Amino acid sequence: MSIPPPEVLLVDTRRVACDGASAIRAGAGYTPAALGHPRVFLEIDEHGYVDCGYCDRRFVLRGGPADGADQASLPDISSGASAARS
Repeated sequence: MSIPPPEVLLVDTRRVACDGASAIRAGAGYTPAALGHPRVFLEIDEHGYVDCGYCDRRFVLRGGPADGADQASLPDISSGASAARS
């Protein structure tokens, strides 16, 4: 049984940044000091999505192979992760 990621964001670029706090900012120029996580840059590969290793936020490339897919059925893919070896 798989569960969907806690948050899915559609993006237009293959390179994205995540700091875990972008959705909680309260106004222009406001940056919470104690919330979120270190900013990481993620690269979306041929699967069309990538998951943040800190907050599990999923970034889906708009128009890519994962756009419109059932997110619960897709495996977790963290940036820089290599495929499982058998």
